[in-house]
Amino acid sequence: MNKYKIKVNGKEYEVEVEQIGGDPVVTAATPKAAPAATAPAASTAPKKQGTVGSIKITAPMPGTILGVKVAVGDSVEKGQTLLVLEAMKMENEIAAPEAGTVSSIDVETGMSVESGQLLASLS
Repeated sequence: MNKYKIKVNGKEYEVEVEQIGGDPVVTAATPKAAPAATAPAASTAPKKQGTVGSIKITAPMPGTILGVKVAVGDSVEKGQTLLVLEAMKMENEIAAPEAGTVSSIDVETGMSVESGQLLASLS
């Protein structure tokens, strides 16, 4: 019987795993209390840049931001790639729906986003 610590959605568990016939089987999973924080946790919210413009670009599906290709104040053409979103192991280029100026970038590289979440805006 081997004991392991695992973390699922920020919650720590202690598990015991016993090898039976070649396949590990989890025999117990109990939540373990997280240690008390000594300092306030850093905010995981992105540092929003700029102010929201009239043309909003939202996530078409849940995923992870792999790259931000523009900055606030940049002029962009219709169809120009603004961000790269990874979803279901595929890279999706998020393009400008029309020409304009980048008013805000509401995400950063490595951030997980939900469908419909504001990614950026143009004016």
